[in-house]
Amino acid sequence: MPSFDVVSEVDLMEVENAFNQARKEIAQRFDFKGTHTELERDKEQNVLIRAGSEGRAEAALQVLMEKLAKRGVALESLDPQKLEPASGGHVRQLVKLKRGLKIEDARKIVAKVKESGIKVQAAIQGDAVRVTGKKRDDLQAAIHAIRAAAFPIPLQFQNFRD
Repeated sequence: MPSFDVVSEVDLMEVENAFNQARKEIAQRFDFKGTHTELERDKEQNVLIRAGSEGRAEAALQVLMEKLAKRGVALESLDPQKLEPASGGHVRQLVKLKRGLKIEDARKIVAKVKESGIKVQAAIQGDAVRVTGKKRDDLQAAIHAIRAAAFPIPLQFQNFRD
């Protein structure tokens, strides 16, 4: 039976490249000179923005988002936290990466497929949703229905098998 998987993944290599480009731009741009603005990565691949003011932190986030968009990383995969005051009058902001399909989102996808009335079955398998059906056209209609639902996370469709 034909099937495909719905997943939510982020290309970490592209994120790394965009992060490095953003760091270089922040280090070289005139409006960031002397503001102590910097980007850091932690073990979970999240980005920490440190800046001298809220405006510079927001500008650094904007630079990071521009670089990610140019590298083809979906901006829905970013989860910027609120600005926190840090020592010395500085501010910091954590930007988390949404990776993997959470169980709540997977349930919403399954519900959307079922309510669409297309003759396919959707099942949650780990951090993916497997959609199976008898016809390729039904699977393509299911993909269209999932895309039309506009979920707040980046979705990819993989392993389309006949």
